[in-house]
Order: sequence, then structure tokens, then C-alpha cells
Amino acid sequence: MRPLYFFLLFVLFSCVNAQEQQHKKLTVTVSSVQDSSFVIPQEFRANRFDYPVGKPDAKEYFNAQKFGKNAHLGDDWNGLGGGDSDLGDPIYAIASGYVTYAIDHNDSWGNVIRITHYLPDSSQVESLYAHCNEMLVTANQWVSVGDQIGTIGNAHGNYKAHLHLELRNEVGLPVGGGYSRDTRGYVDPTQFIEAHRVISETN
Repeated sequence: MRPLYFFLLFVLFSCVNAQEQQHKKLTVTVSSVQDSSFVIPQEFRANRFDYPVGKPDAKEYFNAQKFGKNAHLGDDWNGLGGGDSDLGDPIYAIASGYVTYAIDHNDSWGNVIRITHYLPDSSQVESLYAHCNEMLVTANQWVSVGDQIGTIGNAHGNYKAHLHLELRNEVGLPVGGGYSRDTRGYVDPTQFIEAHRVISETN
């Protein structure tokens, strides 16, 4: 009886271990591009930040739910017409950088784009654009500030059209839930953009 018991334990352990190894193979973190061989072209370093809609200053848009309001982890950008008036409007990269993620994430998030931005001082921030209708970029692609990367959507009809924008100073966090009292790794997008409209190469 004991040999059979240990054999069954061995089989169970082997199956669990195999599943864990398979999961590790399937899990690709967005920070995996930053190994020693990863070269950042000078022209794609982030030396200025603009708004993601109504470029460069969010003209004809308003921030309907700001960072921190109701534990919101980003900004919700809406067209002045409200409702779905901005459905299909352009979304622009807030700074030059590297697209690490462009996936239909789930029903509540819809299409999500993530871009890592490399600042002149070698620090990094990551922007996340959610609820997109269309994605015009793919992962492993360089973009310049102001490039159109997608269009405003409604997460497959789950919300009125708007752009949910997050900015993180910890690159590679999970997509998350959009709301939390714990803001570690997140920064106020509007505050950051305003403070970094132009970045001196000497800073």
C-alpha cells in the first residue's frame, strides 16, 4: 500500500511541476525586452510628453475621472460631446517609446496597448491605453511621440466611449483592475505630462 501511495504522490508532483513549467513558458513579462542586448535608438528616447487625445494639448477633450478620484489609477479622457461622440477618435502615443503589449485583454478592458518610455536620465515609465476600439500598433514596435496608435473605444460596448490612460513608474506591473487605494508604481498621468512637456537632455 505504501509504495502505491508514494507512487501516486510522485505522479501528482510531476504533473503539478509540468504545469508550472508550461505556465512559465507561456508567461512573457513586458520587461523582458530590457536585457543587455536591447538597444534603445536615440530617436526613440522620450524627450517630451504630450496628451493622448486632441494632440498635443487635449483640445476638445476633458478628463472625466482624474487620477485618484474614486481610487482611480488613471485618467478617463472623453470628447466634449459626451456619450459615444468620441468613439473612433485617434489615440496618440504620449511620448516616444517601445510597444510591449497590444492585446484584447478581456471584456472589461477591451483592447489594451502598453508602451515603455525611456527618458534621457535612463529612467523608464510605462503608459497604458485601455478600451481601444482599434489598435494600430503591435508589440515589439517603436513609436514616436504623437504617432497614432489606436482609436477610442468602449471595451466592446461595456462603457460609453472613452480612453482610460495610466502611467506607471514601475514598468511591467500586471494590467490590473484600474482602481485601487494602493498607488505604488502609478503616477498621475496629467501631472506627469505637464511636468515633462519638454525634457532637457542634460537633466
